[in-house]
Amino acid sequence: MEAIQETIVSRRSSLEERQAALYQIYTQVLERQPYASEHRQLAKPEKDFLKDKIGVKRFLKALGTSEVYLNEFYYSSSNLKFLELCFKHFMGRAPKSHAEMSEYSDILMREGVKELITKMIDSEEYRKHFGCFTVPHPYPEKVYESPKAYLENDLLINELHGRRGTVMPTMLWHELGLQCDGGTCAAQSESLTFGDHEDHDRVELLQVLRRIHPEDLEEVAAALPPQQRETLSRALLHLKR
Repeated sequence: MEAIQETIVSRRSSLEERQAALYQIYTQVLERQPYASEHRQLAKPEKDFLKDKIGVKRFLKALGTSEVYLNEFYYSSSNLKFLELCFKHFMGRAPKSHAEMSEYSDILMREGVKELITKMIDSEEYRKHFGCFTVPHPYPEKVYESPKAYLENDLLINELHGRRGTVMPTMLWHELGLQCDGGTCAAQSESLTFGDHEDHDRVELLQVLRRIHPEDLEEVAAALPPQQRETLSRALLHLKR
């Protein structure tokens, strides 16, 4: 990963510096610059940010709960894919584990988008990496838990929005043995096995799938090739016993 030039905004920042920071925030969180109509929707928080009435964190919370952000990422995605995108946009990384995905999935389903994004931005990890004045950005871990964790993080950070679809997060399609590109997913091999209780990662994955909203699970299943869909169904039934 290339070295990141941090964008920092403080009470001493000039208008030009704040405008540059605003551009960087949109690049990181929206993955593009807003259209004219979207700028009008964001006029109030933009004005407050440029006039130093609010800082980076408050602007991020306003942007993350705006119709501009929700229309781009939330309404068109499964809950799991949206969670992954929130990690990318606000934490600068991919989800680290199934347990982390499950924890934040519960927050999203029980408390909603606003609380999800608030918990991320107010987290100790966010404070450690970005504090109050730094625009979030991708950052490399000193040590990754595994080559798989490094690969998934690299894939997500460099993924163009929609390139690998809007249903399955990287962690899921990677562990299902799929290759996703151009908005579609296909099997990398002819066979794929699940349900081995000695394979802790696979069992964790399936437990996460069982906890997501039924409509999201239907979307995930619909996006799979037939053989993987059948295998996933058998594995989920096995875990219910």
